[in-house]
Amino acid sequence: MVIKQVELQHVCGITSKLPDTGQVEVAFAGKSNVGKSSLINALMNRKSLARTSAQPGKTQTINFYNINEAMYLVDLPGYGYAKVSAKWGKLIEDYLHQSKMLHAVFLLIDIRHAPSNNDRIMYDWILRNGYQPIIIATKLDKIKRSQLQKQVKLIRETLEVEKDTI
Repeated sequence: MVIKQVELQHVCGITSKLPDTGQVEVAFAGKSNVGKSSLINALMNRKSLARTSAQPGKTQTINFYNINEAMYLVDLPGYGYAKVSAKWGKLIEDYLHQSKMLHAVFLLIDIRHAPSNNDRIMYDWILRNGYQPIIIATKLDKIKRSQLQKQVKLIRETLEVEKDTI
């Protein structure tokens, strides 16, 4: 898909009503500071569409990016950061349960570490709700090439995923 137009169209906080976009939605989930915003910016070929920060827990809303008036990329708040997890967990859960147009969920995992318990919970939730999660291992540039296969195996084993999932 050639991206001609992308804009942040809806921002939903804990008191907001989730929009019924009427278009295909794909969501990006992952713990705080895993690189969701950086990946979104790279995919959209924009430097600062999604806010990035070295501080975990910066994205505290569900952000709906309209792409070419044809679909939405949905950036979910990061989970697993103690200061915001309790607040935003319900928001994420409500979106995942209520969206009528959600077609795919990308789960971002930091390749440098074993998936956390929160990663496991999110992965299992995605499966239980009929989605086939698409796992994206991030921060590859932070490990040695010789560690790659070991870390991919660790993710597969911890999440108990099918061999070709990552």
